Parts: sequence; C-alpha cells; structure tokens
Amino acid sequence: MRDRPLLPTAPGFWRSPLRGPWFTSVLGLVLLVGITVLFVTGLLSYAAYNPGLSPVNDTTPGKGLLGFYLFPWPTGPVWLYRFTQGLHVTLGITLVPVLLAKLWSVVPRLFTLPPARSLAHALERVSLLLLVGGGLFEFTTGVLNVQLDYVFPGSFYPLHFYGAWVFFAAFVAHAVLKAPAAVRTVRRRRRGEAREESDLVAPRPDPPTVSRRGALALVGGGSLLLFLTTVGQSLGGPFRRTALLAPHGGPDPAGGPNGFQINKTAAYAGIDPAETGQDAWRLVVTGRTGTVRLDRAQLLRMPQHSSSLPIACVEGWSTADQWWRGVRLRDLAALVGYDGDPPDLFVESLQRHGAFRRAALRANQVADGRSLLALYVNGEELSPDHGHPARIIVPAAPGVLNTKWVARLTFGDL
Repeated sequence: MRDRPLLPTAPGFWRSPLRGPWFTSVLGLVLLVGITVLFVTGLLSYAAYNPGLSPVNDTTPGKGLLGFYLFPWPTGPVWLYRFTQGLHVTLGITLVPVLLAKLWSVVPRLFTLPPARSLAHALERVSLLLLVGGGLFEFTTGVLNVQLDYVFPGSFYPLHFYGAWVFFAAFVAHAVLKAPAAVRTVRRRRRGEAREESDLVAPRPDPPTVSRRGALALVGGGSLLLFLTTVGQSLGGPFRRTALLAPHGGPDPAGGPNGFQINKTAAYAGIDPAETGQDAWRLVVTGRTGTVRLDRAQLLRMPQHSSSLPIACVEGWSTADQWWRGVRLRDLAALVGYDGDPPDLFVESLQRHGAFRRAALRANQVADGRSLLALYVNGEELSPDHGHPARIIVPAAPGVLNTKWVARLTFGDL
C-alpha cells in the first residue's frame, strides 16, 4: 500500500481518480446557469417587498447603490411571485448536491502552495475564497430559512441580500476566468480528445470505484430527489404530498374552506380573541378627509367583491387559488377622499409578535380591483389563523404583505 502524505498541501494527498478538468467543468457549467437564475429571482423577490416604499418594508437598510434595480412590483399575473420565488427556493435546494460536488472537485486548489505566485494569481485565489465562502453562506442561510423559519444569528434579509452580492461578484469574476476553459474542456471530451493535464488530476490516483459519468449521475440523482421532494409545495394540489422536505408541503393542514396553509397562527401572533369580536373590533381608515371607523356590519354593507388569488411566501411555499370576498381597497380609499387614483397604503395589524406587524402597499396594488380587505374565504368567514375579522389580499404580492388581523389603514404618500 502506498503511503499517503500527511498534509493536504502535498500533491499526492488527493488521490481520487474522479477529479479532473472535465468533471469540474460539467459541474461548473450547470452552476453557471443555475446560480444566475437564483441571483435574478432573488433580486426579484427583494423588489416584490417594495423596500423603497416605506421603512417598515425595508428590512435591509443602507443598501445604497445595491438598490439601483428596484421597481414597482406589478399585480399581474397573479401567480408571478408564486412562480419566481418557488423557482428560487426549489432551484436553490436542487443545486445543493451540484454545489457540494463542485467544491469537492476543486478542494485541492484551496491547499496549493505557494498561496500566490503573482498578483493575478493572488486575485484569483481571493475570488475563489469569496466564491466558496459566499456559496456556502448563501445556500446555508437560504436552506435554514426555508426549513426552520431561519435560525441563523442575525436578520436573514440583510445577511442574505449582502451575501448574495458578494457571492455573485466573486462568481462573475470566476466565471469570466474559467467559463471559456470549461466550455473548451467539455467540447474536447465530446470530440473524443482526452486531455486531462491539470493540477486537479491526482499524480498517483487510487483505483476507481465509479466512473466520472457515474459520479455525475449520482449527483444528478441527488438533485432530482431534492427537486421531487420540494417542488410540490409550489405546485399545489396532489403534488403537495410529494413535498416531504418542505415545511409547508404535504396535504392541506385541515379540511373546510379555511383548510389551507398557515404561516403564523393567531396564538403565535399574540391575537387576543376579545379584540377581534364583533362588539370590540373596529377598522380605522385614515386619509385626505380625515378618519373613519367601521365595524364589520358596516363593511358588509359596502359593495362586496371577489378575487381568486393564491398566497405565496418567501420560503417558497404557496397555496392554490382561494376565493376571497370583501371590500376593495380602492373603495376604502374613496371613503377618505381619494375618489380618483388611490395613493399608497400603510397597513397595521393587531399582531403583537413576529415580523411585518405593519406593511406598505404601492398605489398600483391599491388600485387593482382584485386587491381586497377580505372578510370571507371560500364562502366562509376567515378563521382566526387566517386573519379574522379582516385581512389584506393583493395579487402577486409576497405573503407577508397580505396582512392579517387588520386594525388600521392609512392612505397617503409614504
């Protein structure tokens, strides 16, 4: 048996026969496409929160130039956020085996001596460290947010946002340096040109137990398994039963009209049933002409409208379309002096615990005839966990902006 060097900096320490330019290049090209899609859909998710509209929505303060791309989030198609965020989360989880295999394939380069042979080599090494560290950080925080409602120290939003920019900057630099060579390597292999001269190739490899194609098939099978056990939380219907790794996957949590997914229960939010009773609860609406207080009976005497809309959350889960009924937000704006185009809206909840007790909506969201202060869902009064006595429902908005247990609406420029 040949002696293995004790230090990972020695060339003979790494002996896997799988490592090589072709194996690494195939994984890298998959990540080139996948991570680009992740970055774009992540930025779209941030824009959907309307962070430039109001400080209560801006959970990443001080973003400065990094917010250059922000734009008013549209209200159509109604499944827009359900699609973009479902794609972001499902693809991120699906790429985990590819990322780990890619990191494994290049790990010898992290121990290469000397650390820098020139200024250009030093910059490449720094970009590699940022790439590896940033990739592990982004995927780890993202998975924790999806699976465990986030347990990482610090706020998820600024950490994930700034981490994404650092990681993607390193990723772009690495792609510019390596992508052309990766494409050439894959093309040579397809033409049958066997050239495996690289520092990744073990000088004294161990006997192979699986081919490189077999290893890629194993990585692809792992990604397929994660995809099949995650995507159902976004597709809905019978596919929810396949979402075994998704916290909001599986069958609907209960039967009846209110039997669909819940992110925050009334108990968790600290809702006192005495505050939501018919005799106690009043909706306070403030705008250009003053303040109006409405009880539930008065709201029911206003014109009632219906919308068929899903709820989609940043964790990637979503519901099927639910049939909501209530008062249009633009009709409530008209009560306080906005007969024409309604302005932005500031929404406050009775919620005591958890984030997004307050939220802001853009004028285009208020003006959409499908945006409601919902009083009913699927023909029945809202349950306490779904926001009784009234909640916001807006097409294509992240779930946290569909505020439950609404207490006050303030119309005006925010």
